[in-house]
Amino acid sequence: MSNQALDATKVDTGPLPRMMRIREPQRMRNVELGLISVAFGISALALILVQLATMGAVHAGIFAMCAIIAALTLLVHVCLRFVAPRADALIVPIAVMLNGLGIAEIYRIDLALENVGWDSLAVRQIAWTALALAATVGVILVVRSPRSLQRYTYTAGLIAVILLLLPMLPGLGVEVNGARVWIQLGALTFQPGEIAKIALGVFFAGYLVQHRDSLSMVGTRFAGLRFPRGRDLGPILAVWVLSMLVIVFQRDLGTGLLYFGLFLVMLYVATGRLSWVLMGLGLFVAGALAANQFLSYVRDRFANWYDAFNPSIYNADGGSYQLVQGLFGMGHGGLFGTGLGQGMPYITPVSQSDYIIASLAEELGLVGLFAILCLIVLLVSRGARIGFAATDDFSKLLSIGLAFVIAWQTFLVIGGVTRIIPLTGLTTPFMAAGGSSLVANWMIVAILLRLSDAQSRVPRLVVES
Repeated sequence: MSNQALDATKVDTGPLPRMMRIREPQRMRNVELGLISVAFGISALALILVQLATMGAVHAGIFAMCAIIAALTLLVHVCLRFVAPRADALIVPIAVMLNGLGIAEIYRIDLALENVGWDSLAVRQIAWTALALAATVGVILVVRSPRSLQRYTYTAGLIAVILLLLPMLPGLGVEVNGARVWIQLGALTFQPGEIAKIALGVFFAGYLVQHRDSLSMVGTRFAGLRFPRGRDLGPILAVWVLSMLVIVFQRDLGTGLLYFGLFLVMLYVATGRLSWVLMGLGLFVAGALAANQFLSYVRDRFANWYDAFNPSIYNADGGSYQLVQGLFGMGHGGLFGTGLGQGMPYITPVSQSDYIIASLAEELGLVGLFAILCLIVLLVSRGARIGFAATDDFSKLLSIGLAFVIAWQTFLVIGGVTRIIPLTGLTTPFMAAGGSSLVANWMIVAILLRLSDAQSRVPRLVVES
């Protein structure tokens, strides 16, 4: 390339013109505010339809509590205007929409079960949403430079291990529905593994950036693929063992699959080696066969999935009754649904948490379920877009990893509910009743917002004529 050609491409390291610096962030935040208003409107309409269908009148009590959520959401928006003005404009409105639809459906089931007091799941979900939004504001204000998280790579790994061990401590951990993944703090129960997935994402991103060369370039070629050396297999084996320990000791199939899938995808993105994926799938198959052979609860879930309509399995204690009821409910909804408040989703056990997707599919129909899936796909694609636009490897891996957590968790949930795969016990992001998952997913939103703002501020390449 000639010197003249080289001079034609310059790096613009100076400040942008004042009008460009002001208008672009303002436009993005104005778009965000408009979309948040639309999300509020649709969520409020859903609550009104639920009340009209179940009570025949509109009561203001639930809306007064939701006003707290609206105020905190606007606080998130204001924080972004001042400290992260170039953050992605679609992420918060999508999360608000999913969260709002989830609250509406939980409230609808509460009304059907006549659980309308301060201890109802809908009120709890509103309280957890308020806490999650407060945590979002905290992350936005504290994590000023997402790349600074790389300095805490091993600290994040240690925090993740501690969080995973907490439910095993006597007097602190409690068993819920056969899984020991919760801790009890007074009247409050919390699942620390949900926060651990964020800490693991930070640890995996930092570790893979440091060791990417040895993991991607060194090894033996076989059948057109480069396989790693034996001493480089440590990371994937360690995460596989961690996942199996979660499945064995905490009886939590979904969380184990979530952690292993997260590491495998981030490992592939960091190295670009298909051999890692093949070895990971091999370990997954080996672990699944071993768990099915030696763990009764895993074996029962496979049986419920494989032969769900067998009367002996359907009527058994812990059998396929829940799965079949959910399938019948979605079939009852048909293409356009029964309408909010007019179905019978409450017949399915835990219809407000594990089976919130089946409840929404019954009352919103296949069209409504596809609309929800489109929102989740759009949210994941925005997270992946942030990663691909990142200028440093750590931000790239962290963005893609956190986006994949939402995508993978959604697949495991909906795949189990629709009988594509066995049930895993995970909850639908932003929608299902449960504060642990809600707080963790809103914290993921905050980190993605910070990452998107940071990558939008880097110097740009400009071509002079």
